[in-house]
Amino acid sequence: MSTDQSGSLPISARAILGAFALDAALVVTFAAIGRASHDEGVLGAWGSGLWQTAWPFLASLALGWLISRAWLNPSSPLRTGLPVWAIAVSGGMLLRAVSDQGVAMAFVVVASVTLLVFLVGWRAVAALVHVRRAQHRPG
Repeated sequence: MSTDQSGSLPISARAILGAFALDAALVVTFAAIGRASHDEGVLGAWGSGLWQTAWPFLASLALGWLISRAWLNPSSPLRTGLPVWAIAVSGGMLLRAVSDQGVAMAFVVVASVTLLVFLVGWRAVAALVHVRRAQHRPG
């Protein structure tokens, strides 16, 4: 079991795995939306299209978790969300480039903004909920 950044609240393995699973689900959702918006079919031929689009970002997401040590404070928008996002986007684009997938500037911008909203956004919402709950606790 880890503790949050202040060292006061225990973070369960379930919460850590849940945060990583949410990040991964949001990356796959991003890939699915992108494929659907380009009339490629979400799954593509033989169901491999979604995987082909998502894997560079999923691999980079995992790297982002390792580099940022996201498990120490998985729901922090700044300490975890921003580095995980930056590594997921930059690493994803690098992996797309070396695997002969497109990295047009428009795609880089859309991917950057969408993944920022997804990967940092849920953490910002969680932080606001946490603050609101703390303000309304008796004591």
